[in-house]
Amino acid sequence: MKKEENEKEIKMSVKFSRIRILETWYNSGPWNMALDEVLMDSVNQCIPTLRLYGWHPSAVSIGYFQSMDEEVDVKNCKHMGIDVVRRITGGGAVLHESELTYSFITKIYPQNIIESYYWICDPVVICINKLGFDAKFVPLNDIIINNKKVSGNAQTRKKNTLLQHGTILLDVNVEKMFSVLKVPSEKVKDKMINDVKSRVMGLNKTFEQVADNLKESFSEKFSAEIIVDNLTVEEKENTKRLVTEKYVSNQWNWKR
Repeated sequence: MKKEENEKEIKMSVKFSRIRILETWYNSGPWNMALDEVLMDSVNQCIPTLRLYGWHPSAVSIGYFQSMDEEVDVKNCKHMGIDVVRRITGGGAVLHESELTYSFITKIYPQNIIESYYWICDPVVICINKLGFDAKFVPLNDIIINNKKVSGNAQTRKKNTLLQHGTILLDVNVEKMFSVLKVPSEKVKDKMINDVKSRVMGLNKTFEQVADNLKESFSEKFSAEIIVDNLTVEEKENTKRLVTEKYVSNQWNWKR
């Protein structure tokens, strides 16, 4: 037991000299998901990348193992001008609208799944608490305030690289959420809307307020210098290519 505690302490105390910050602002669902994948391939061996972004137009993303037709009212999404896209991470279907989304990509991380979620969610908790809340991490991958979910997170790992991305809700439109996500019946839908309203909340803060605090919190957590950077020409080109080849294709989005 002592050995396990020592190993955990060592893993949890990992520090970085620098963290690369990318503020890519608002882009389409396919572009956002393509860039996350590109950054997994380009991340530095010793310097992780933290990306902060939003979604325009609004988008519904589904988890890697989900079925688009079973989870999403695609017809209604098209009518409302909402993107649909499959993520490379697991989890459930999400409407991305009034939120800040972050991605953290690193080659140095705890191998234990729960530990790695805690490790990366910790600066998100710190950020939210800097804004005047009492947030806490709840395994496997949620952050809550007064038993209400304010952040959901998901991971994937490939070639010894971890990508975790997550949402920090600024506001919640539950009725709109259930107009684009499929539910068994209207009766169940009403119950689910009321249930979500009682279990989910937004921070009612601006994107910029959360972004500034999130950068500061990651710097504090990992004792790292923040390096605000731009995408390279190669990253932009690879993202554009991957959007076309993968993230707007029916082969990818309707693969299950």
